[in-house]
Amino acid sequence: MKETTFQNKCNILSELWMNYRNDQNFEDFISYSDLGLPLAYAFANGLATPTGASEKFVGETFYLLLNSLEVTDTGFNDLDEIFVAAG
Repeated sequence: MKETTFQNKCNILSELWMNYRNDQNFEDFISYSDLGLPLAYAFANGLATPTGASEKFVGETFYLLLNSLEVTDTGFNDLDEIFVAAG
């Protein structure tokens, strides 16, 4: 089974944070993911270098997103693919 790459996880979470942080549908997720989302944004934009611990936070945040949308990781390239999979 293919898994989403770390870079794509960062890009997806970064896009979600920037474009949906004021969306009521994601309010609880955004609030709960107050560390993983900014970390993903920083990595996606080359503002920070990932470490093992920070990669774990991003990974947990990504899988929390997938679980909240009831989607299985199939190797996503972008946020739109996740939304399509969620129906």
